Amino acid sequence: MSLKKGSIVKISAGVKHWHGASENSWFTHIALEDWSKGQPEWLEPVAQEDYEKL
Repeated sequence: MSLKKGSIVKISAGVKHWHGASENSWFTHIALEDWSKGQPEWLEPVAQEDYEKL
């Protein structure tokens, strides 16, 4: 997914995803979380092999 300044993204509960930029890019964001259905589960770091595919 490509984001631009001002983009809003809603991730449904249970969807595995990561927050980050592609190589030679930067990324900042504000994340708002609704913990009413449980806390988020932090997963493993993105593998370098997968990151390089971006």
